[in-house]
Amino acid sequence: MEKDEIRRHDSFQSFDEICSIAEERQVDFLLLGGDLFHENKPSRSTLVKAIEILRRHCLNDQPVQFQVVSDQTVNFQNAFGHVNYEDPHFNVGLPVFSIHGNHDDPAGVDNLSAVDILSACNLVNYFGKMVLGGSGVGQITLYPILIRKGSTAVALYGLGNIRDERLNRMFQTPHAVQWMRPEPQEGCEVSDWFNILVLHQNRVKMNAKNAINERFLPRFLDFIVWGHEHECLIDPQEVPGMGFHITQPGSSVATSLIDGESKPKHVLLLEIKGNQYRPAKIPLTSVRPFEYTEVVLKDEPDIDPNDQNSILEHLDKVSGLIEKSNRKAVNGSEQKLPLVRVK
Repeated sequence: MEKDEIRRHDSFQSFDEICSIAEERQVDFLLLGGDLFHENKPSRSTLVKAIEILRRHCLNDQPVQFQVVSDQTVNFQNAFGHVNYEDPHFNVGLPVFSIHGNHDDPAGVDNLSAVDILSACNLVNYFGKMVLGGSGVGQITLYPILIRKGSTAVALYGLGNIRDERLNRMFQTPHAVQWMRPEPQEGCEVSDWFNILVLHQNRVKMNAKNAINERFLPRFLDFIVWGHEHECLIDPQEVPGMGFHITQPGSSVATSLIDGESKPKHVLLLEIKGNQYRPAKIPLTSVRPFEYTEVVLKDEPDIDPNDQNSILEHLDKVSGLIEKSNRKAVNGSEQKLPLVRVK
């Protein structure tokens, strides 16, 4: 919405708030599920603002408490081939890990995305970028980023967006999707790793061919961060019989005026120790309020269908929605004009 007089700052404010929460809580790292940008070629002003926010929050002298112990040239396919905080020329105190979505996917002869720009600036660790090798449906291999902190070991798998129909076919083709498990290391068996997957695809839709079924995913995973879907379903849901939980953080701002987007927006704080995790959902307070309601005129007894005025009087409820939104406003936060949709 960068051309909208009123809403042009919304997405930057919520991104800034998310980075501030990460800083205040002193998290080890921030994990993004794709679509940091809404467009494949973000405008100069959007790119500059995004870089400013990342630079403000991520570059500082806070010590990074974890180590990446996998082959980083495999994990990070840029010219430098290592996690950003290990660069001796930068003080990175808040590492950000991100895959790409379908809006900011790689394109062109060099297969670059807008996230590659942030990666070249050493502000984001971009992972999960696949080269679809092979003929026909293609083949991909997922190598995890292996992260250790104290006695806790996390294997972080990333899968940037691939067209749903194609990825769906790949999952149903033997050996087309290969998952690499960590090698046993001293004092760390394969079963000791906590396995996280971040992906950016449609979840089960009416047409199962253009979505990814949760049951396509391997059972060794412990936790899945599902990008792409905009509705905020932040509480981790167990998938029966699969042994893993899924969180769907949703978009940080309402991008379309539908019911699913009117749910409150949250981020998830995930604490991991060994094979156990503890989730805490944190509401975003800078997001513009959004009130959505549906009115079925034939179900309203006080309306005369032949009298235009009685219909208009009834629909005057919109002003009530604005009041409702104002009452909800968090104390101390600046009151924003709400988005309102009456269907």
